[in-house]
Amino acid sequence: MTAQPIKKTLPPQNEFMTDVINGLTSDQKTLPCKYFYDEAGSKIYDKICELEEYYPTRTEIAIVRKYVKEITAHFNPDSYLIEYGSGSSIKTRTLLDKLKDLDGYSPIDISGEHLKSISEDLHLRYPDLAIYPIEADYTQDFDLPEPLLVNNNRIVYYPGSSLGNFTQEEAIEILTEIRELAGPNGKLLIGIDLVKPIPILEAAYNDKEGVTAEFNLNLLTRINKELDGDFDLAKFKHRAIFNQDLQRIEMHLISLTDQVVNIGDHSISFKKSESIHTENSHKYSLNSFGYIAKKAGWENQCSWTDDQSWFSVQLLN
Repeated sequence: MTAQPIKKTLPPQNEFMTDVINGLTSDQKTLPCKYFYDEAGSKIYDKICELEEYYPTRTEIAIVRKYVKEITAHFNPDSYLIEYGSGSSIKTRTLLDKLKDLDGYSPIDISGEHLKSISEDLHLRYPDLAIYPIEADYTQDFDLPEPLLVNNNRIVYYPGSSLGNFTQEEAIEILTEIRELAGPNGKLLIGIDLVKPIPILEAAYNDKEGVTAEFNLNLLTRINKELDGDFDLAKFKHRAIFNQDLQRIEMHLISLTDQVVNIGDHSISFKKSESIHTENSHKYSLNSFGYIAKKAGWENQCSWTDDQSWFSVQLLN
């Protein structure tokens, strides 16, 4: 097989500016978490996944490795695998090692450079696998490669509990769209992070090495670089807290002083201790996730958890 070109379906740069200015002029300043993942941000996130405190990645990988025979036994031969938010595709390799007869594989990621590099690595590891990478924001419409369109046995893989970045209403909408993409014979293999003691949750997003802080602050670096911003990173501090009422981790950037930041032709005022809300990571119970999956038209076929019930991998159809 030859390496396939990346299919791109990305919003224009002015949408980045619009999202940033709209978010920073709201009563509660916000920035969309999808903009974390430029090339630098994607590499920092890979470092987060290796941290001692950050349990989700290693726990999910362990579940998939332990149960990979059971998981893949539910897949039809010549299926097509589509991965949402593929990143470095580390978890996917366990599936690819087992699924020898895939009709094709499409990793979807918003970071084009990172996607290109990972796709090239995967092509070397799986030379007989047809890989059709898609550079896109999967929360918006994106173009599909022709081999995927003609395959009726589609498996969507959505690892990392990334669904937790969205509100319940948004999560139902995304799962509904995946249902439509998968088609009548399709399946969804999804990772979800489960509710657990608050100290464990907060430590995972406030690591002692400061890598998550670097990841959060890199969003300001990206604005400086791409949107002509003048954020002084030394005047902001990372903080992650668990919101008990909403059952989610919230990541914030806290202004350490009264200040004005310029972004292109826009000036944004910050008060001391004012925050920019940059990301949510909702944590589920098996029942709460089952509710939103059913609302989106999915039925649970099988589920697997680790011994501590910290994380769950679920197969839906």
